[in-house]
Amino acid sequence: MHMMVARPEQWVQPMAVAGANQYTFHLEATDGPGALIKDIRENGMKVSGAGSRGGPRGGSRVSGRFSPRQVGLAIKPGTSVEQLAPWANQIDMALVMTVEPGFGGQKFMEDMMPKVQWLRTQFPSLDIEVDGGVGPDTIHKCAEAGANMIVSGSAIMKSADPRSVINLLRNVCSEAAQKRCLDR
Repeated sequence: MHMMVARPEQWVQPMAVAGANQYTFHLEATDGPGALIKDIRENGMKVSGAGSRGGPRGGSRVSGRFSPRQVGLAIKPGTSVEQLAPWANQIDMALVMTVEPGFGGQKFMEDMMPKVQWLRTQFPSLDIEVDGGVGPDTIHKCAEAGANMIVSGSAIMKSADPRSVINLLRNVCSEAAQKRCLDR
């Protein structure tokens, strides 16, 4: 679950009871990210983080990489990636928003790619997701920067051939990850 809510703490237990095995919250939406990460783990989920929007996030995640019980942490475009760093070793996934949270169909913000590159350099084994404006025209930039998880909504849903778009996104990410492994 990508929770774009003002107070993500209040939704951990209800989401766990409902069967969620992954919980991504926005760093900007809480004053206590460490306590929230601990609460998510204690409720049997993994942690991921992101910026605040107002409800659970839609879109299609194409990496297929979620294992049971993940925690994610997300940041909005205006948040420095260094603010996420203190929590990186406590989360399973970092989410870099590549649009301002709020609605689909926005233009991809390429200037977010240095954040992805920095995270990949500092935390090579961390899952790094990008969300916003990702599609066939932008996937190469995301994958080359180090993203290995992609959320794509409009590019897939508005395509005449969604399956081919999903396959392209998946293949580009996979090839970039293989190249990074060979470059080590």
